[in-house]
Amino acid sequence: MSADRAPRIVLAEDSVLLRDGLVGLLTRFGYEVVAAVGDADALLAAVAEHTPDVVVTDVRMPPGFQDEGLHAAVKLREERPGLPVLVLSQYVQRAYAAELLDSGDGTGVGYLLKDRVGQVEEFVDALREVAAGGTVVDPEVVRQLLRRRRDPLARLTPREREVLALMAEGKSNGAIAKALVVSEAAVGKHIGSILTKLDLPPADDTHRRVLAVLAYLRS
Repeated sequence: MSADRAPRIVLAEDSVLLRDGLVGLLTRFGYEVVAAVGDADALLAAVAEHTPDVVVTDVRMPPGFQDEGLHAAVKLREERPGLPVLVLSQYVQRAYAAELLDSGDGTGVGYLLKDRVGQVEEFVDALREVAAGGTVVDPEVVRQLLRRRRDPLARLTPREREVLALMAEGKSNGAIAKALVVSEAAVGKHIGSILTKLDLPPADDTHRRVLAVLAYLRS
């Protein structure tokens, strides 16, 4: 992607009202929506035609309104492993999130609930992170994963569990520090303790770290 042009997006959403709203929102924040389509087949065709910088797609689309958008996203990442994809879902589906996170080369992928679109800055930040090759996971998905795992998460302090949840969402040390109103040094210490207690390898890179945490929570 050239630094002197707007990032190009292909958007897939079957609801005309939400699709038009997203086009307006993305345009306002400096993106160029090169195609806005309403079904999975049209999404695949639009990506082939426009070669976008990032894809934003709904999970459920015509004709079956099951997981056509998700399967299209996974197929696109199989064909173009580094293609950033942000998937929007009406409900939390851990299986959907897992399939998406395992697709492509593991970079540039996001899974958010549609409710998050209403929190404009949070949504745009997530899109930027995915477009830059990062991993973003909706906080509700992380909460469900945390509820599913009991031991050895029980060994973590309440603060460490808070830090772990934010790590799993793809937050950087600085973002975690801001969210918890603590210093980055304190966050670093918490993360070191978490990785030790969960027997996870140390990782300075945020992306590798979030993948390790998510892999642990899903195991």
